[in-house]
Amino acid sequence: MNHDELRQARETLGLTPAEAATLLDTDPTTVHRLERDPALPTARKAPARVIRLYRAYLDGHRPDDWPERLVGRADRRNEIGEVRTDG
Repeated sequence: MNHDELRQARETLGLTPAEAATLLDTDPTTVHRLERDPALPTARKAPARVIRLYRAYLDGHRPDDWPERLVGRADRRNEIGEVRTDG
């Protein structure tokens, strides 16, 4: 997943950067850095663990600390379009 795919995955899941940070066990600044253009000096490459977690969430896995406001929400992938997760 590149930086655009990470942002699209987060948005498809309906997560704010702060919520994504909690689920990824990091901070919102790191989430922003993972979603930045890699040409920027503060951009970061996503660790494999982050990519695996996003893929699991896109496949429907919901951890116990999933944001309450999103529990029971319909899967938005059909509305927005499938996020490409290969590569």
